[in-house]
Amino acid sequence: MLTRKQHELLQFIQRRLEESGISPSFEEMKKALDLKSKSGVHRLISALEERGFIRRLPNRARALEILRQPDDVTGTTRPSASNIVELPRAKTQPRPFVANDVIEIPLHGRIAAGVPIEAMESSQMLPVPAALLGTGEHYALEVSGDSMIEAGIFDGDFALVRKTDTARDGEIIVALVRGEEATLKYLRRENGMIRLDPANAAYEPQIYSADEVQVQGRLAGLLRRYH
Repeated sequence: MLTRKQHELLQFIQRRLEESGISPSFEEMKKALDLKSKSGVHRLISALEERGFIRRLPNRARALEILRQPDDVTGTTRPSASNIVELPRAKTQPRPFVANDVIEIPLHGRIAAGVPIEAMESSQMLPVPAALLGTGEHYALEVSGDSMIEAGIFDGDFALVRKTDTARDGEIIVALVRGEEATLKYLRRENGMIRLDPANAAYEPQIYSADEVQVQGRLAGLLRRYH
């Protein structure tokens, strides 16, 4: 099952491949679908990949492969509030295409700003190599402080975060503590409590009750500027 926008993107890529043999750029896809930013295109492509219509080719950051295409180019739409269309499995052979390897994700600010992630403005966008991100929705935060330096995360780095509300022990997460302070730490669960571990021997672990900590994302990558 695909949404209308996912269906439109798949059809647009298919038409361009049939016409020129070259995939449209992210900018062209954004304009064709009347989206506000390239991050919207990235989310659609990620959704198509998760549903088995597109596959990222291994060791080739710029290449994707179309695994399924609709038999009916015009598609059909079910009259429902969610605006869902169903695509039959394609009978054609998979065909690779090249996509822009730089995408834009929301840059929410500094991670020690003390503001819930959802409340931060998303007017700024950060260009990110697509190879650094996997599937799902992502955002970026500028790291403030040195509590994670032993994990290779330094003050001024940009943390690339996959948005999620779940995480496993040992993962580096964005944690919202008591609805007030966002922090980047290792997640540990211990005797019914949540322990947020720094990666710096100069800092002590922070221990909270489970209802005081909300997972707002998992670390997916880092960007660093060299001056």
